[in-house]
Order: sequence, then structure tokens, then C-alpha cells
Amino acid sequence: MTLDRRQFLKTSGLAAGTLLVPGNSRAAAALPPHLAALSDAYAADPHQTALGWFGKAGFGLFMHFGLYSILGQGEWVMYRKNIPIPQYEKLTARFRPDNFDADFITDLALEAGMKYVNLTSKHHDGFCLFDTGRGDWHSAAVCKRDLCAELAGQCQKKGLGCFFYYSLLADWHHPYFYPRKFNPIARPDYKPQPEQYKFECDEDFQKYLDDATGHIRTLLTNYGPVAGIWIDPLMGYYGRPDLFPMDEIYAMIRKLQPHCLISAKQGITGSEDFAAPEREARALDAKVRQRYGEKAGAIAAKAWAANKEKHNEICDTMQPGVWGYQKADDSKHKKPGEVLAMLAEARTRNCNLLLNTGPLPDGSIHPVDVATLREVGRRMK
Repeated sequence: MTLDRRQFLKTSGLAAGTLLVPGNSRAAAALPPHLAALSDAYAADPHQTALGWFGKAGFGLFMHFGLYSILGQGEWVMYRKNIPIPQYEKLTARFRPDNFDADFITDLALEAGMKYVNLTSKHHDGFCLFDTGRGDWHSAAVCKRDLCAELAGQCQKKGLGCFFYYSLLADWHHPYFYPRKFNPIARPDYKPQPEQYKFECDEDFQKYLDDATGHIRTLLTNYGPVAGIWIDPLMGYYGRPDLFPMDEIYAMIRKLQPHCLISAKQGITGSEDFAAPEREARALDAKVRQRYGEKAGAIAAKAWAANKEKHNEICDTMQPGVWGYQKADDSKHKKPGEVLAMLAEARTRNCNLLLNTGPLPDGSIHPVDVATLREVGRRMK
């Protein structure tokens, strides 16, 4: 049984009468600092102005940071190692991002010639780097740090676009995300299933959507002008596409901040502002058909066809493969020449390059990546 659209609108606060939450009108109306040079165009059409800016931005900094960084085995470690939820939750006692320095990070991005920064506000483990106002599974509750607020403030101060990555389509911690029987990436392969997992029927998924859309509203209400919301992981959508009311979620984002760009990898509806495939511009429909069937494959093909001709983004990482910090890769990070070649290749494909670094457990940027980004900026100048 699929979720009723009217019920979703009612319970998630997307109905027209509930959109103007405190602070929303101020956040949406303010001229975003990264668009300050385009004030006349912004006054006429904020969304088109943001698209034009993105088409010339060229280069952005991606950061995968969270509890998983402590273990130094990549951002999927909870899933790949089947770490029990109570054991994973104990990482909060060790989460002390004392050297997460948004001032340094944004200066480094500028020095490298970047125009925007994208931080994992929530990854698949469900842990948030902002004050969600819901429960205590977030950095503000754990270590009294709202890392999204810190980064957003520095981006706005320096004229950088601030994007927030948000794992809408997978959550290994939330009680009411859908189970593995619909999609293996939905949950780690726990045996037996943890008591925390309470999804029993499709209607239960609304409880997850209430929290997830509440998170997105918070990011677009309390953090000033946001350059974009970057949604992941795409395969989480294809496991149960009927459960995600993406058109309504996109409408909420654009209502809250009209200039805010939307991306979801190769695409979900085809109405995204840009595609952001990993490492190369490529379709996913064959893989989706194999895993999830013809109907899902057709959705993937249609979305990619609608998005592939836009000015898009290639995302790649400084480590060989993973995105969160992996200690075993300390000697394998990309060098300046490799990054410059990636930039050149992205430009030939009409794409920006969103280059990822996995901060160390204390929140600092890996010193090899710092040196590389500075050298890239020096050569580009």
C-alpha cells in the first residue's frame, strides 16, 4: 500500500498554509552571499540566477564526516561490518571534532579555487551534524557543536555557496525506514533484526518521512541561504520508489528557498537542477533494471535522459575509493596533477568537479589533501 499524498502533505508540513515557519521568509528573501554579484538577476529570478552561477562555479569541496570517521574505515563501516546499533551509538562518546575549523576549511576551498562547499549533514547512519530539534542523534546534543551552522556561517561570510548533502533515501538508525526485504542497502544484515527496527507496514514509513522532511526544513530555515540540497543514495530510492513523494519534497525545498538547487545523483524525477554522478557521467538504468526490475529501470532511464544535457557535476574523492576517512589509504591520496586532470576532464563534459576529502576523526582535513588543494590552487592561478 502506497502513502497517500494528502496525508503526506498534512503530516509533513508541506501544505501551503504551513510553509511559512519562523525565519523562513527572512532566509528565502535574503540575497545569498554567493550570488551577491548577481543581485539584479536574483531580484528578477532567484532560481535561474543560481543555475547560472552553478554553471560557472567549476569546482567545489565535498566533505564526508561523521561518527564513522572515528573508525577510519570509510563511511559505510556500520553497514559493511554489521556493527550492532548499541555498539555504534557508543561512538558518540568519542566524537570530539575539536579541529573541525570552518574558517580554515573555507579559506582552503578559496585557496584551491573552489566556489562552493558541500558537507554531509546526515549520512546513511542517520547521525546529523546539525541541531535537528528532534532527539539526540546529532552533534549539537553529543558535543555541543552544530557543524552545519559553523560551515554555513563561514561560507556566507566569504561568498562561498553552502550545499548540504542529506541521506534521504537510506537510514540505518531510524526505527521506521523500510527493511532489507525491499532493498539490501536499507539496513545492515543484522541477524536477528534489532528491536529498534519497528517498520511493519508501508504506513509506518510516514514516521521516517516526518523526521527527514523536518530535517530538510530545518536546514533551509535556520542556516541562512543554502546553495543546494544534495540527496543520496540513489539506489535507496529504487528499492521502494512509491514510498518517496519526491515532487512534494522538491516543491518544499523550492518554496522555502527559491534559489536552492536540488541534486540527486543521476536523477529521480528528472526535474533536478543538475545531476551529480560518481566519477563519470553515466546512466544507471541497466544496473537498476537488474536489481529492481523493469519499472525501476525505466524511471532511472527517464530521469537520466532529462538531466544529462544540463550543466552537471562529477563527484570524486581524494582517496582511492571510499569517501569517509580510511586510515589504510593514508599514502594513496590523489596528487595535484591527478586533480588537475580530473578538473579538465569534468570541464570537457560540461560539468563541475565536486572533490571530496574525508576529514580525520578530530575534524581536521588530512594534511596530504591540504597540501594538494593548495598546490592545485597555485597552479590554476
